[in-house]
Amino acid sequence: MASSYYTNTLHVNFESVLAMDDPGMVSMFQALMASGLEGFLGCPTVIYEAALVDLFANASVRDGMVVSTVHGVTVEFSEQLFAEMFELPLEGLSELSEIPKDLLFDARSIVSLSGELVSMSGKKKEMKFEYRLLCDILAKTISVKARSFDALTMEKFLMLTVIICEVKINWNRVLFNILKDMVTAGSSQAKGYAIQISLLLENIPNLELGESSEFPSSKILTENTVHRYVVLNDKVGMEEVADA
Repeated sequence: MASSYYTNTLHVNFESVLAMDDPGMVSMFQALMASGLEGFLGCPTVIYEAALVDLFANASVRDGMVVSTVHGVTVEFSEQLFAEMFELPLEGLSELSEIPKDLLFDARSIVSLSGELVSMSGKKKEMKFEYRLLCDILAKTISVKARSFDALTMEKFLMLTVIICEVKINWNRVLFNILKDMVTAGSSQAKGYAIQISLLLENIPNLELGESSEFPSSKILTENTVHRYVVLNDKVGMEEVADA
């Protein structure tokens, strides 16, 4: 079922979250916007489930493009089309591993809830609430990993550092490479980008997509859903203290 492609996805209503009375959260979302990810994370939430199933069933990478057949129509997604559709940055680092080590050290301090340096192989609970949420956005919507979302990984922390330390990165290259991994046979990359792919499919000439389905409102980050996220995380923290 196509719903498996966006079960964990988080989408952002930037207008709503930027109006929050929470300086930490607002600052985090402003950093996301400044990084160039607003168009990718805040695009219209349309889902064409049947078309998504068809696309992933027939997709492959040819000459650097994602090519597939949807309802009998050939579709091609190029890196240039991806950049234009989501207004993604084209300049900067194309490999997360190239981030300077001193910035990683700074990030470990900035995100810390206790003031102690956060371990890059630790748990999200070591971080302030806004950075826990940022970590979830990066893991579920950007890198689309199907592992434990509570554990920190080097990849998550590298992406986190890019955002909060304002590192210029070629997000178009990074994201399009992830998309290519999604359709590469034998790849361990989980499938995702359901909203973004649906938007791309809308712009394919002579392609009848059929009915669209509604993206779950509970997965759209608004002032209300972010507030609920904070309350739930705070409750979990209090229960851990009580258990100790």
